[in-house]
Amino acid sequence: MLLKQGEKIAFCGVLCALSTVFVVGAGLFPTMTYALPAIAGVLLVAAVMELGKKWAFFSYVVVGLLSLLLGTDKEASCFFCLFFGYYPTLKSLLDPLRNRVIQWLLKLLVFNAAAVVLYLTAIYLLGLPPESFSVAGIPAEWLLLLAGNAVFVLYDKAVGGVAFFYWNRLHPVVARIFRK
Repeated sequence: MLLKQGEKIAFCGVLCALSTVFVVGAGLFPTMTYALPAIAGVLLVAAVMELGKKWAFFSYVVVGLLSLLLGTDKEASCFFCLFFGYYPTLKSLLDPLRNRVIQWLLKLLVFNAAAVVLYLTAIYLLGLPPESFSVAGIPAEWLLLLAGNAVFVLYDKAVGGVAFFYWNRLHPVVARIFRK
């Protein structure tokens, strides 16, 4: 679908506003520190599919900056900026790779690098005590990373499912709106 420049800006504006509301909303719902940035990232699937990777990356930058400026839950903003925000675009680049082993190795490498940066950010920039990453007083960073990898695989599948749903159900509606 070929959109005019103004339509692209409007579409991105709506996606950015919705995504920002989700990330900033984590400040209102502290138990949603992980879920709301993940949902905000999934919304950017529409930008990837309708407008391309360049516009999706631009949307990620805008939402990231707004969430850092407006959000009270800086951990949620960091989750969006350091992983969830760019992952739909990255997934669109990695999924076409024919070799599934290399595809998953790259995805897991990016996730684990982001997880380590998030961990270091939480401790050294946000001031979380290292004890907050323990289970029953036992340091559990590696266990949490392993669990995070399992959740990441589910998230990757969910993003793929959302992309499939969007293309088959919502894209025709969006295309009709912009054809008018």
